[in-house]
Amino acid sequence: MTDSQLRPTDEAGVVEIVNAARAHSTPLELVGGGSKRTLGRPVQAASTLSLAGLTGITRYKPAELFIAAKAGTPVAEVEAALAEKGQRLPFEPIDYRPLLGTEDTVPTMGGVVACNLSGPARINAGAARDLLIGIRAVNGRGEAIHSGGTVMKNVTGYDLCKIMAGAHGTLGVLTEVTFKVLPQPQSVATLLVFGLGAEEGRDLLSRGLGSPFEVMGAAHLPAAAAARSAVPAVAGAGRSVTALRLEGFAASIAYRREAMRDHLDTDADIEVLDTDTSAVLWREIRDVATLLAPDDRPVWRLSVAPTHGPGVAARITEALPAALLFDWGCGLIWLAPDVPAGSSGAATIRPAVQAVGGHATVIRAGETIRAAEPVFEPQPAPLAALATRIKEAFDPSGLLNPGRMVSGV
Repeated sequence: MTDSQLRPTDEAGVVEIVNAARAHSTPLELVGGGSKRTLGRPVQAASTLSLAGLTGITRYKPAELFIAAKAGTPVAEVEAALAEKGQRLPFEPIDYRPLLGTEDTVPTMGGVVACNLSGPARINAGAARDLLIGIRAVNGRGEAIHSGGTVMKNVTGYDLCKIMAGAHGTLGVLTEVTFKVLPQPQSVATLLVFGLGAEEGRDLLSRGLGSPFEVMGAAHLPAAAAARSAVPAVAGAGRSVTALRLEGFAASIAYRREAMRDHLDTDADIEVLDTDTSAVLWREIRDVATLLAPDDRPVWRLSVAPTHGPGVAARITEALPAALLFDWGCGLIWLAPDVPAGSSGAATIRPAVQAVGGHATVIRAGETIRAAEPVFEPQPAPLAALATRIKEAFDPSGLLNPGRMVSGV
């Protein structure tokens, strides 16, 4: 265990490395392509276990709507293979590189699962966790484990897929992941509604989401965020933009976009974006960075009931100026507070979110802040105790990404 960078090329190599780490009590930092290495708390580990050598699509059955790939496989490689067959990852995994300043790295499929990455379509298609139907991994005991298969209803016993998704590599080293996939839409239309306040925007998004027209994206961009868009109709509006995305067959879209206009029942100006322009806007909303400039502030991801979204944002920004935007019908708030160097704004942000039963995660901040403050929402004592027991069951020696999510765990 003298090498600082360990790079196996198969699952057997991962088993060997983890067992050697156990024998030498050597903690391991797990890395895929490195695009999210600054997400979470800093890991203090003697060696780095890189999954970059575990690459390749292992099974892809377009007719059966699933794809399996080794954990180090670039997301772009999987998306390209799916696009050739007119399919996609329906949960639209966010690309954190622009936000975290890691543009020279490569997002991987294992990282998608480890961080449970999802984009605007989560409100309809579900999160990465919901579309994950199989995993292979090596736990902290040095045992190769697997769960799930190639269809949605295949779970017997414990659903390890759900536990591993969002665990940030603290429970096991993912070696292969299997996802359900869906067809790409033939046509996309985005309805832009201009000039609404945050509460009005939330109410309009709720009407859209409650309609029978199958909304796949529902976001509200305050005027400052809209002005930074690369879409002329959004950037040139000079006011807030509330966006609803519809997908499907061209004939269906033509009907639904007009029916949605009537259903929204608003006097506000409305414009419709076509398929290509919609793709630009929703990629911006998904990846956040462009709309939240400047890039030197901490960035928070706040999750609340959509009903509370505008109120929470208002309480925070009354005390702490911040750039922000709303996704998921106003249930997801991206917030970049204007705070002094060395501060994250937690003293203002966490109480406002906790008051409505939500949770707040620091997505971007300096290493000193991430080491000193909780990055993820602190858990109530019973849940924290349960999380500790799960960690002990999967990784009793505390070898895998120690401290990534919680100090000392």
